[in-house]
Amino acid sequence: MESKEFNRPMKACNNGFLHLFINLAMLIAIVPLTMLIVEGNEGLGILFCIVASICYVLHLIGFMIIQPNIARVLIFFGKYRGTVTDNGFFWVNPFYGTRKLSLRARNMDVPPIKVNDKNGNPIMIGLVLVWKIKDTYKACFDIEVGSTTTVDKDGNKTTQSNGYDNFVNVQSDAALRKVAGLYAYDNIDNHSEEMTLRSGGEEINDRLENELRSRLEIAGIEVVEARINYLAYAAEIASVMLRRQQADAIISAREKIVEGAVSMVDLALKKLSADGIVELDEERKAAMVSNLLVVLCADESASPVINTGTLYN
Repeated sequence: MESKEFNRPMKACNNGFLHLFINLAMLIAIVPLTMLIVEGNEGLGILFCIVASICYVLHLIGFMIIQPNIARVLIFFGKYRGTVTDNGFFWVNPFYGTRKLSLRARNMDVPPIKVNDKNGNPIMIGLVLVWKIKDTYKACFDIEVGSTTTVDKDGNKTTQSNGYDNFVNVQSDAALRKVAGLYAYDNIDNHSEEMTLRSGGEEINDRLENELRSRLEIAGIEVVEARINYLAYAAEIASVMLRRQQADAIISAREKIVEGAVSMVDLALKKLSADGIVELDEERKAAMVSNLLVVLCADESASPVINTGTLYN
């Protein structure tokens, strides 16, 4: 049988206010009818009173109120009968067992966990997840939702209901570990165009959402949004990777400085030659290039030295 048939909404055709009026009418009618029957047959009157009271109480049990984005799953002696998703005041068969489910969106902040990326580097990664129940049948009957009991050092037992949070948290942890293992944290080679966890952006988040959907679908849970909200190297290699990033930044900066300095020296030599300002032999050109590169590539400002002699002294 298809899931949509299992998850069929049950049209709430039994108006609660109508049955409330019927309930009041039953209450009003019980007393005079019982008195009339007692006058003719006392034993029959008592039996009628008992039966009428039981029917009244059973009818009273069937009332329920459905708030917005709240569903009631109906079970009739172990058989699934449908889900009431309409809002309002209703009456259903009092022999139906009901289970209340919230269809509202829920937010979960998964704390950062330590995983290994594609290159084997330990990293810390966390996510924020927005989810809600979509298939009430799967949510009720396809997964076990129970409680956990913990015992402290004094021997006191504490029972805590897991709800669906425990299932979602475990599956989110597994999905996060799988996605993190498919990509490197960052490109060691700056010229590589391979997607990484830092540079992937929306594509990494989309991959994470798809992985979570496939894992949470068994519980009838819809993933509204999933985003990586924390990403960093683990503490044991953070300082080493920081130095590597600093070295990469220094090398990149030096490459830009040298490239600019060489172009400036070349422009200076061509300008001097084109304008006929001074004629330099190869040795003097080499000395000029050396001096200009020292000035342009130095970390600190160069101190000028004034030559008071001739051009070649």
